[in-house]
Amino acid sequence: MTRPRYLTDSERSKVLEFQDMIHYSPRYSDDTHEYRHVMLPKNMLKVIPQDYFNPETGTLRILLEEEWRGLGITQSLGWAHYETHAPEPHILLFKRPNNYGQ
Repeated sequence: MTRPRYLTDSERSKVLEFQDMIHYSPRYSDDTHEYRHVMLPKNMLKVIPQDYFNPETGTLRILLEEEWRGLGITQSLGWAHYETHAPEPHILLFKRPNNYGQ
């Protein structure tokens, strides 16, 4: 199992300066999951530690819940980061099963 890479206090203070500028899309769904995308301010990518990125693509790697919450992304329980949109690396895609927690 992969262990989360927590931010240091100085890293956290830098990324949290952008927290109020994070944009959350409306939710949308298919037969099995609900989805949303989270748009980070582009300048925020410059202060996220390099080991949060995939060295091959240059985009954020798939982040564990503790990691994306550490970046200041706030969502209800059950959401999982499953994709980063390469042409727009500041957009993170999330999903969770329909009827999660019911």
